[in-house]
Amino acid sequence: MQGVRVLEVAQFTFVPAAGAILADWGADVIKVEHPVRGDTQRGFINMGGFQLDPNRHPLIEHPNRGKRSVGIDVSTPGGQEILYEIAKTADVFLTNYLPAQRQKNKFDVEHIRAVNPDIIYARGSAYGDKGPERDTGGFDGTAFWTRSGVGHALTPEAINGALSQGIPAFGDSIGGMNIAGGIAAALFHRERTGETAEIDVSLLSTAWWAAGASVTQGMETGETMRSLMPDDATSVNPFMANYRTSDGGTINLCIVSPTGYIRDAFEHLGLPELADDPRFCDVLPLIENASEGVELIAQAIGSKPFEYWRQHLKTMKGQWAPFQSLVDLAGDDQAVANDMIVEVEATDGGKPFKVVRGPVQFNHEPLETTRAPQASEHTEIVLMELGIDWDRISELKDSGAIA
Repeated sequence: MQGVRVLEVAQFTFVPAAGAILADWGADVIKVEHPVRGDTQRGFINMGGFQLDPNRHPLIEHPNRGKRSVGIDVSTPGGQEILYEIAKTADVFLTNYLPAQRQKNKFDVEHIRAVNPDIIYARGSAYGDKGPERDTGGFDGTAFWTRSGVGHALTPEAINGALSQGIPAFGDSIGGMNIAGGIAAALFHRERTGETAEIDVSLLSTAWWAAGASVTQGMETGETMRSLMPDDATSVNPFMANYRTSDGGTINLCIVSPTGYIRDAFEHLGLPELADDPRFCDVLPLIENASEGVELIAQAIGSKPFEYWRQHLKTMKGQWAPFQSLVDLAGDDQAVANDMIVEVEATDGGKPFKVVRGPVQFNHEPLETTRAPQASEHTEIVLMELGIDWDRISELKDSGAIA
């Protein structure tokens, strides 16, 4: 996307994550922040119970790497003029502000299209840009996790309560990728036809797409699956279950179709004799005797530690996975080999800050990006690139319209 300019008027993670992906893909993303406060998320000092260092801030680095920051007070006439000056040079306008704020501060679609009729206008919202709750705000904890049914489906009924969302900005990051994909399609459409487009992605629609098969099942039958407590989980296929290791780890077997895998799987599990046992030697008897198979496999896996199985099962033909934490993943050889971790310069000048690359990789190339900008870091540079002289920049600074 080299040569594509994105003007982002957004806060928090959901829509800025889309800007980060577009920056990863080569776009020049100009992030507009309030000249005094910056992105509200810069002030967050806690994430999931952990204290955050404002100079090494995951909720800033993850959705804002690779961008340039311009401080503009969009509530002032002078700030709006500068916003329009940048919009004239942009291909995409990206925002997550609610309709009332877009209208009040004159950067809704009609205002931006008045200065640039060809611009693609992309909105991210909690519940969509139509309907009775168009003006209702929300976060991924409300729209993506709670209201969507995702939290309900992942909460075992036996808990007799509701699980909280354990991953901050979970739906935000997925939704940001959806917005970036929509923008890519809109740019392609404009290139082919000359027609521009408006794009809408909501956290609610993001969750429903992520859970689409279950949502469809629910609409069809009135019933959907829910997560189970570990002791309540049963399997009709002993090669599809979670098994505890001797030191409390978990190995997930996921051989959905055991045909052709039975002997190899039992040999790897240290149970070669079961491959010739009439109860387990073929798929139908394996399923008919699933409970006995589960018990025997549980005993085998439970006899050795997690790391043994993590190494030993690497040569097994069937599908399986170690039950890892997000911290474990950072040291996963396969994740590292696929360039999933990127190092950027740290704002505090210390050791490099590690961020996660987007899920799309081009030509097997690792991502090259820069750290997230400090608030308003590039205001003067961007304005001078637009041809705005220093006298006007000084006047705008003195009036508080820009940083």
